[in-house]
This record gives sequence, C-alpha cells and structure tokens, in this order.
Amino acid sequence: MLTSLGALFLIAIGSGVLAVAYRGWRDGELPAGSKGLQAYRPNREDNPVAFHAFLALYICGGIALAVWGLLVLVGMAPPLKLR
Repeated sequence: MLTSLGALFLIAIGSGVLAVAYRGWRDGELPAGSKGLQAYRPNREDNPVAFHAFLALYICGGIALAVWGLLVLVGMAPPLKLR
C-alpha cells in the first residue's frame, strides 16, 4: 500500500513539474527562484540562455520523477522510504 502511494506521489510531482515546464514554454517565462527579494523569472526575450537552461532542467526533472514513479509501480525500482 505504501509502495503505491509513494509511486503515485512521484508521478504526481513529476507531472506537476512537467506542467510548470509546459506553461513556461507556452508563456515564454519560467519561475526560477529568487534574486535577492525579487522573484527571478527568465524569459525568452530578455535572457534566452537561462530560459532554455531552466526549461531543460524542468523537463528532465519532471520526466525523471514520473519514470521513477512508474518503475516503482512495476517493481523495477526501489520505493520511497516513507515512515
């Protein structure tokens, strides 16, 4: 039971990260942390290198989490250690 909950958690988080990446690609602006007290949001026009770097990071991270969750579901990866 806990194995499937952990797998579903990983799939949900991976899907959320991919949704943020898709929305950023569609809108042309990604959330990327903070720069002092202001939010840092690189966009295609002002900083295309940072935008594409963070987009690639979001896509790779989201796919990795979703695939890990799927592999846990089929028993090919170790599950999350939930206490």
